[in-house]
Amino acid sequence: MSMTKYLIRRALYLVPVFFGITFLVFSIERLAGDPVKLLTAGQTRVTEEQRQLLRQYFGLDKPVYQQYLLWLSELFTGNLGYAYTTGGGAPVSTLIGQRAVATLELQLLGLAFSLLIAIPIGVMSAKRRYSKLDLAVTNTSLVGTSIPIFFLGIMAILVLSAKTGGLFPYGGLESISPNQYPYGSAILDQLWHLVLPTSVYTFAILAPVVLLVRSSMLEVLRQDFILAARASGLKESTVIYKHGLRNALLPLLTYVGLYFGGLLTGAPITETVFNWPGVGRLFVQAINNLDFPVIQGVVVVITLMTLVANVITDIAYAYIDPRIRLE
Repeated sequence: MSMTKYLIRRALYLVPVFFGITFLVFSIERLAGDPVKLLTAGQTRVTEEQRQLLRQYFGLDKPVYQQYLLWLSELFTGNLGYAYTTGGGAPVSTLIGQRAVATLELQLLGLAFSLLIAIPIGVMSAKRRYSKLDLAVTNTSLVGTSIPIFFLGIMAILVLSAKTGGLFPYGGLESISPNQYPYGSAILDQLWHLVLPTSVYTFAILAPVVLLVRSSMLEVLRQDFILAARASGLKESTVIYKHGLRNALLPLLTYVGLYFGGLLTGAPITETVFNWPGVGRLFVQAINNLDFPVIQGVVVVITLMTLVANVITDIAYAYIDPRIRLE
């Protein structure tokens, strides 16, 4: 099957999935109740007439299916709607766009560092199965997957910021005043603020990646073609890294593909702990404020990126493993 036909077929499959997810989220949000009543609860000065005017303004006086169709028609023009309260009622696309760069910085750095560290460690652990090194790696990884990320974030702030007299900033994207910039550089200031959240986020996703690489390498090293490669006299490094690692990367590729699908979701817990102005923190704020348009906008972005990432992952499979065909 040609690549063009494959992409067309997958696109046709993804269309009903996209509409199904968006309608499900849209309907579940409405099950929470009347957004206007929820937003004005406890505000005795707001009259029922004013609430009705708000419903008309936001289009909430129509049936749910009409609201959904109206929202879809706006979505196809690139309009994700307007926030109820977040950002003073700013366009949702503007709110997401303003925070996308901060989220991408944290996400991409965390992924890059975790892969650079996890792949060599996972390979060495698999090569020396049941050795002291292997036991240390697996036990440390299991502990790492068990520690909540918010606990890691709080401990990092206490140890590396509060207890050291501000060695690293405890939160935010940049210093309040330019006078606080290291050597007067705004770039160094942002990198300085990135250290703690990036380190915590890297450690949080490092442990599962190490275990994934180790288990995948152990499976591949037991295959017949590895035994044949060793019997043919190839160097051990060639057997491990050229033949073994390439085939062991398929599960890791799935993990990375799903990771990229939720890239703009941000890291809600990490961003909240470190007061990082990313999409993840925006999502948490929208949920706390019951700001449905913002929630819907973030979900749309997540859905689209996940669907596209799945297609790219399937295509990458065929290039990494020639036995896989796009059929």
